Amino acid sequence: QVQLVASGGGLVQAGGSLRLSCAASGRTISSNAISWFRQAPGKERVFVAAIHWSGDSTYYVNSVKGRFTISRDNAKNTVYLQMNSLKPEDTAVYYCAATSYGTWPPRRYDYWGQGTQVTVSS
Repeated sequence: QVQLVASGGGLVQAGGSLRLSCAASGRTISSNAISWFRQAPGKERVFVAAIHWSGDSTYYVNSVKGRFTISRDNAKNTVYLQMNSLKPEDTAVYYCAATSYGTWPPRRYDYWGQGTQVTVSS
C-alpha cells in the first residue's frame, strides 16, 4: 500500500505564499497520480490539482490556475503544491491523495494523507 504524509500548512496573510508537501512511501509504483484536495469550514471537499507520477501532465481547478503550481520530485517521492497570491477563500484543510487507477485526469483515489491546515488572513 501507499502512505502519504502532507505537511507545510500554516498561517499567512492574503497575498502571501505557502508550499505544501506530500511525501509518499510504500508501493509508490502503484500510484499513477497524486492530487491535492481542500475542504473549507462547513464546505465540501473539492479537487484542487493533480500531477501524473510518471509524466509531466498536470491539471488544475480554474480557481487556482495562475496562482498554484503542482510539481514532483521523483528522487524524494514527493509532490508539492506551491501556492502564491493566497486569498482568504483558500483557507482550508489540504489533503493529498494517490490513485492506482489509470484514468487521466484522475477521478478515483485509494490512498489519502492526513491533511494540513492552511489559513489565510485578510
